[in-house]
Amino acid sequence: MASSFEQMRANVGKLLRGIDRYNPENLATLERYVETQVKENAYDLEANLAILKLYQFNPAYFQVTVTSQILLKALTNLPHTDFTLCKCMIDQTHQQEERPIRQILYLGNLLETCHFQSFWSSLEENREFIDGITGFEDSVRKFICHVVGITYQNIEHRLLAEMLGDPLDTQVKVWMSKYGWTENEEGQIFIFNQEESVKPKNIVEKIDFESVSSIMATSQ
Repeated sequence: MASSFEQMRANVGKLLRGIDRYNPENLATLERYVETQVKENAYDLEANLAILKLYQFNPAYFQVTVTSQILLKALTNLPHTDFTLCKCMIDQTHQQEERPIRQILYLGNLLETCHFQSFWSSLEENREFIDGITGFEDSVRKFICHVVGITYQNIEHRLLAEMLGDPLDTQVKVWMSKYGWTENEEGQIFIFNQEESVKPKNIVEKIDFESVSSIMATSQ
């Protein structure tokens, strides 16, 4: 049986085709679609951008809660640039004056600049923003593991726990297992040998004799 998200996705896809894409009467359907994404840990960037565009064209319809949910869902898709795309479509007035949006933009900046410990501290003070956002924290941890994987060869267990927002040390082994990371007796986690991933590439240029002879003839 298809999920609510899959059922709505087909209908929303039809709404987004042609001129109906910019019909504000479709906002109610699109906003319910965002709620479905939030509940079912699903994601549709195109539909979410269409909502933000409709808010631009119709400022009276602007919804802080829906916009906040769209931004949070975009954060779950880091390291892709969805969050930046969404942010650019939100009026500066809303970014500065609406507290939920302002705080989520701050959280996004902390993630994008890899201030992970500060991100978790700030999130703890604003947990009401992610209430009902299914899978949000695990999606963020997946992004953090991506950054760790391309940055570190070895990392201290304690530091990784802090970066994953895991002070009780219940998540580290789960994510280590997912990525195949191993830990020695000193608490050092082996991530990846970056040197082994750098493979030399030989570049061979082939120039036939006729090309050389024509160049030499021209230079004489």
